[in-house]
Order: sequence, then C-alpha cells, then structure tokens
Amino acid sequence: MRKLKKSNEMYRSASKLLPLGVSSNYRNWGADNTLYIKRGKGSHIWDVDDNEYIDFRLSYGPIILGYGDERVDQAVINGIRDGVQFALSLPLEEKVASQITSMCPGIEMLRFSTSGCEATMHSLRLARAYTGREKFIMFEGAWHGLHDNVMFHTDITSSRQDPIRMPSSLGIPEALKSLVTLLPFNDPEILEQTVKKIGSEVAAIIVEPILGNCGGIMPLPQWLQFVRKICDDYGIVLIMDEVKTGFRVAKGGAQEYFGVEADIACYAKSIANGYALAAFGGKRKIMKLIGNGVMHGGTYNANKVGLLAASATLDILENTDAIEQLHSKGKQLEVAFSEVLQRSGLKFIFSGCPSMFMFWFAEKAPIEMRDWKNSDHEYYNKIAADMIDRGILIEPSSREPWFLCASHTEEDIAMAALALEQSIKTVIHNS
Repeated sequence: MRKLKKSNEMYRSASKLLPLGVSSNYRNWGADNTLYIKRGKGSHIWDVDDNEYIDFRLSYGPIILGYGDERVDQAVINGIRDGVQFALSLPLEEKVASQITSMCPGIEMLRFSTSGCEATMHSLRLARAYTGREKFIMFEGAWHGLHDNVMFHTDITSSRQDPIRMPSSLGIPEALKSLVTLLPFNDPEILEQTVKKIGSEVAAIIVEPILGNCGGIMPLPQWLQFVRKICDDYGIVLIMDEVKTGFRVAKGGAQEYFGVEADIACYAKSIANGYALAAFGGKRKIMKLIGNGVMHGGTYNANKVGLLAASATLDILENTDAIEQLHSKGKQLEVAFSEVLQRSGLKFIFSGCPSMFMFWFAEKAPIEMRDWKNSDHEYYNKIAADMIDRGILIEPSSREPWFLCASHTEEDIAMAALALEQSIKTVIHNS
C-alpha cells in the first residue's frame, strides 16, 4: 500500500499559505490523503512520494490523448520561442476556430476563453442579451462551473415540480435565486409544464448532455431532442455545456453523438489535452451580438500556449483513430469490470459512454440526480478509496465518472480490474 509521507508534509506546509493547502476545494482529500503530483506520462502519474497510479480521473477529463503527448508538447515548445502573451490577436485563433467549426455541428462563430466556467458564464450573458429575458433553467445534478449564476442545488426531499433552490456556497446573492429554475433531468413532462408557465421569461435552458458531475447519467432517448423543441417553441436559447463531452464522446462532441444542435455550445477540457483553453460558440445571429452590445474579454483569452496545444490536439482527434482507440479501451474496461462485479454477487449497472462512464450499485441505471442519491454511492466511495490506495486513480466520490484516454493500455485495464476485485473483497471483509 502507498506511503504519503511527503504529500502529508506538503499538505501541512502548504496549508499555512493556501486555504486547505490547495488551489481548488475539490483537490483537498483531507490531511492524510491529499495528493501532490510530480509528473505524468501516458496514462500514468506519479506523486511526490513516487507512488505510481494508472489514472482514470485524467484531471476531470481534459487528458484525452495522455499525459506528456509529444506531438502536442512539441507544438507548444516550438511555438512559444517567439513569446507567449501579447493580449493582441494571433493568426492561430482563426486556425483553431476553423478546426472547431469544421468538427462540431452548428458552430458558425465562436469566442475563446480560458476555462469552462467562463464559457458557460459568457454564454448565459449572451442568451440573455439575445432574448431580452433574464431567467434560465438548469437541471438537478448538473455542473456548469463556479460562477454565482449557476451555483444552486436542491434537496431531493423537495417537490419535483418546484424543487427548492439552495445556494452552493456562502456569498451567493439571494437575488440570483429568483432567476434560476432547477428541474429534474430526463423529465419532459415537468419541463413542458414549467415552460408553459414561465417560458416567456426564460432566456436559456442550459444542459449537460451527459450529467458529468453526477456519475455520467445518460439522456433518455429523445430527451435532448425534446429540450431542443421546447426551446424552439418558446424562443429560448439552448446552451449545451460540452465542457466534458466535447471532443470526447465523438469528434463533434455530444451534438454529433446525440444528433442535436444547440444554439450555443461550450467547450474546454479535452480541447487542448490539458492545456488551458476554452471556447463557446454557436449560431451566427447570436454570436454577432458580441461587440455589438455584449461584452466579452479576458487578458488570457486565446492564449498562445492553449491555442498551440489545441491546434495539435484537434488535428490528432480529427485525423487519427484516437477517439476510436479510447472508446475501444472503454468497452474493454466495462467487460473486465462486469466479470469482476458478477463474480462478487453485487448488483450493478453501467452508465455513460465508453470514454466517460460510471458503474452503480443499483438494479437499474439512474436517469436523474435523485436516483444517484438513492443508489449505494457510499459503498462505491469505500471501494474507490481502496482502489486509489492500490494505485488506480479515480475521484473518491461517485459523482465524478471514470475517463479514458488514448494512452490507456490493455495492461492498464487488467490492473484496474484486479484492483477492483481486491478492493471489493477488502470492503466486504471490513463491512
């Protein structure tokens, strides 16, 4: 089992300067388990104690090709010799924009930002400007970043038709609560009832096509098509948050995978194989409002490092079989895990797609956040903690799906399946 002496020491030292010893709350796994990472290569990373992990967390999904991909890194190295940051426009912006619009359905114009959070924030502003309305609808269990507009959640004991909206952090203005409506995912009846009441006030419906922060819950057949129709019928802007699904579930993201075009789509994570870049784009008639009344800016928007990495990454994804490789490995992993889980006698079900999935200790796959709450996710969390200790890096909570990259190997899959079997036995023995 692992030793985390250096990580523990770094945690204590860093906590004197950084709240919780980290730069994102979600990296804090407690005083004894918070990791500090030294390097990564392919599908593996090493912490400061030299523990090696097969990584299926992949930085919450950005690592689509593998850590330290030489094709991407070399493109960055070659390009930064003439300077990195100018806060002026670069010829490379048009090239990467062209790559994205050629791959992703419905993207006629786009703007770059630095993070997925910024992309969803600016998309919501744009939708409000286009419609002249202020309210928006989002779905329980969805994650659209850490800007105040979207930081609301609900209690599953509250009404499905009118869920209680609770701020997810201190410091969220009470006034914003009146602008957001939270609804169950995959429930067309409640969505239609709600829009019939308030549709004339709704600027946007923002949706994760796969609930990526709720274990990878898939849309039911025709759910996204129904959301699209509702938006068309009521003049509402459909914002598809593809921060996790973009360039991962298909070359053209979820819009291609599910056959639904959004009015605005948001991209980040896999766009640059771990380098910082994001984008939002969509219909020309909406995007042209930027600079014509709608503000959008940022010193590090379209930063050269991110653009260089994105251009190389997108070229690989579009012109090689990289996505097919990681989907193939994902299917192999599901087969290997199914064999282990069947031998254990535990009830289980898989959800998601091969490159981004979760297995649940339940009889049927969840279709909304309330199903996740009612699954045995605490049992999963115990198994996850034990697997991490055995060198299989995943998020300790079942809210975050497993991710595959093109660098995962058959040996990685076999090792993960063995660790799963050992961890199940350990958790059962200690229960």
